[in-house]
Amino acid sequence: MSTTALSPSPSAPMIRRPNTVAVGTIVWLGSEVMFFAGLFAIYFTLRSMSGDLFSTEAEKLNVIFATVNTTILLASSFTCQAGANAAEHHQAFRTGGRFQLSKWGMVEWFYLTYAMGAIFVMLQVFEYIVLISENVTLSSNSYGSAFYLTTGFHGLHVTGGLFAFLFVIGRAYAVKRFGHKEATSAHVISYYWHFVDVVWIGLYLVIYWLK
Repeated sequence: MSTTALSPSPSAPMIRRPNTVAVGTIVWLGSEVMFFAGLFAIYFTLRSMSGDLFSTEAEKLNVIFATVNTTILLASSFTCQAGANAAEHHQAFRTGGRFQLSKWGMVEWFYLTYAMGAIFVMLQVFEYIVLISENVTLSSNSYGSAFYLTTGFHGLHVTGGLFAFLFVIGRAYAVKRFGHKEATSAHVISYYWHFVDVVWIGLYLVIYWLK
C-alpha cells in the first residue's frame, strides 16, 4: 500500500507571526508609561502640598518659548514617520533632488528629525540656564525639584532617541542591501519617538498651562 505525503495547499493562508523586536519595544514602552506616570504623580503631589509656591514660580516660565520648542518636537514626529514609511518601502536614500521631499528616503527624513530633536534639547538647556539665573534650581524648592525631574528625564529620553537615530542611519550606510531588518529598526525608533512626543504634550500642558 503506497502512501502520499500531504503538503499544504498553495491557496492556504500564511501565518504571519508578530515581529518579536516590535512587540518587545511596545512592551518596554509600556514600562516607560508607568515610569512617567510616577513622575506625573510626584509633580501633582508636590503641587498639592505647595500650591501657592507653584503658582508663583510658574510665572517665571516663558510659555511662548516653550510653545515654539514644543512645535519643533511635534513636527519632528511627522518627519520621523515619513522616514519610517520610506524604510517600509526599502528606500534608504533619496532617489531625486535634494529638495524633492517626495523622493526622500529614510536617511534624509531621519537626519531632519535628528536636527529637530537636537534643537529641542538645546533650547531646553537654554531654558534651564535662564531659570537657574532666576534662582529656580533643582534644590531651590519643591517646584524646582518637580520641574527639573519631569522635564529632565524627558530630555534624557529625547537624547537617547537621538543616539538611536544615529545608529539606524549608520546602519543604513553600513549594509549592502537595505532590507526587512533595517526597516524594522526604523519602525522601532519611530514608536519610541512618537511616545516621547506624546509624553511631552502631557508635560507641556501640565507645567506650562495648568499653573
